[in-house]
Amino acid sequence: MLKADTVLCDFKAGSKRQALQKIAENLAKVTGGDERLIFEKLFEREKLGSTGMGDGTAIPHARLANIDRIYTLFARTEQPLDFESVDDQPVDLICALLAPQNAGADHLRALARVSRILRDKSMCKKIRGAKNDDAITSLLLNFDASGEAA
Repeated sequence: MLKADTVLCDFKAGSKRQALQKIAENLAKVTGGDERLIFEKLFEREKLGSTGMGDGTAIPHARLANIDRIYTLFARTEQPLDFESVDDQPVDLICALLAPQNAGADHLRALARVSRILRDKSMCKKIRGAKNDDAITSLLLNFDASGEAA
């Protein structure tokens, strides 16, 4: 699900809305999808309740009819953003997911995996300290099922 061109170190956004717009822009390039539709779906999901999980992390996600697999974008923000998180703390680690409309269990498994990674305080510390996109990509790809970064 994760590719080097979907990991963005020092992601610049001034607000949650702007972050979602930039995420949609980047995901549109990767998926070949419509940027506006991706933004609308991500924003629509946020209206149901913030995807800010606490401890500086968020997992915005949406389902789209016109994609054939799950896509992931990981962003470490340059400055923490108000994401209306459950703990009212700003967010600096964002992992966005797009899934096909009929993904069902695959979408839930992807959300669970991302959630496990972002709940791991040690992993988040390593990601926050990573020097570039490649280092973050390596950390994320080497996080094994036991919850340890390899």
